[in-house]
Amino acid sequence: MGRHYEVRAASMQKTANAKAKVYSRFGKEIYLAAKAGLPDPEMNVTLKRVIAQAKSNQVPADVISRAIDKAKGGSTDNYDSARYEGFGPGQSTIIVDCLTDNVNRTIADVRTAFNRAKAKIGVNGSVSFMYDHVGLFVFDTQDSEKILESLLENEIDVIDLEEDEHINLTVAPNQFHEARDVLDTVLGENVEYLVNEITLLPQSTCSLDNPEERELFVKLITMLEDVDDVQNVYHNVENV
Repeated sequence: MGRHYEVRAASMQKTANAKAKVYSRFGKEIYLAAKAGLPDPEMNVTLKRVIAQAKSNQVPADVISRAIDKAKGGSTDNYDSARYEGFGPGQSTIIVDCLTDNVNRTIADVRTAFNRAKAKIGVNGSVSFMYDHVGLFVFDTQDSEKILESLLENEIDVIDLEEDEHINLTVAPNQFHEARDVLDTVLGENVEYLVNEITLLPQSTCSLDNPEERELFVKLITMLEDVDDVQNVYHNVENV
């Protein structure tokens, strides 16, 4: 799990390299969650989860409020989700999740990034079966045994809990919100989560030791992150 976190953290750092991109990403997700249900996080579990993730990524309160107000105002903006899977240099694999109001534009932009990096887009399912869909929490605590005991008492499906530099906890994604409630109760609501999200983790990782392969991979990830419609980029490379 520790290595999985390192890979995910590296991916997150690159994905979040521009604040405007992060704000746009969560703005869309908050807007869609508020529009799909009640625009009140206390009455809308999905909205509450997305807001918690946004706050963990230092998204300002005014960005969150604007997205909710946009949904309250009856905006007709709509976004469709799209996922693209592919193969990069060496043994690398990539999954790209998007929210878009123009699928043709998005696939063209994503395909361009793959082509310029000499990578290949695969069919749906060609890569995702090698990743686990989990709820991931990374945080600091001195009492991991109490955490595990509390989670099990509340019938949370704990996939893994590992003590490394931090506590790395993975749970079933459909119990993410319940697990967060347990953690907040045990740790206190002011706990700072280094990671707090439903995500994809590679079942195995690879290294790109060839400088040319590594350069092409970095180029691919950078180009994908520059696509406005891209929300998240997941990969299995550990040395970028």
